[in-house]
Amino acid sequence: QVQLVESGGGLVQAGGSLRLSCAASGSILSINTMGWYRQAPGKQRELVAAITSGGSTNYVDSVKGRFTISRENAKNTVHLQMNSLKPEDTDVYYCNCQGRASISLRPFDSWGKGTQVTVSS
Repeated sequence: QVQLVESGGGLVQAGGSLRLSCAASGSILSINTMGWYRQAPGKQRELVAAITSGGSTNYVDSVKGRFTISRENAKNTVHLQMNSLKPEDTDVYYCNCQGRASISLRPFDSWGKGTQVTVSS
């Protein structure tokens, strides 16, 4: 099993910054992609940003230039630096991790429980 623990959500005024972190632990042989998704009530979960083990990144258009995703491979940790936050960034943010388990050698696709980000106008 792979567990993801998220931290860093909260309440911030528009224009402010927050940094989300997510640490993966458990039976991990390797991690390919780590990413952040967000979901508002009644809406589909959408990809915000993702990063591969090689450092390639992908962002949804609405956050390009404002958010930066990074990872620490040795710590199985991914961060999302969010700057110039807007009220429309308000959502629950979920960490996602895809890789291969160390015991079963099977691929895994794990999710965190989510952390609330609220941006006030």
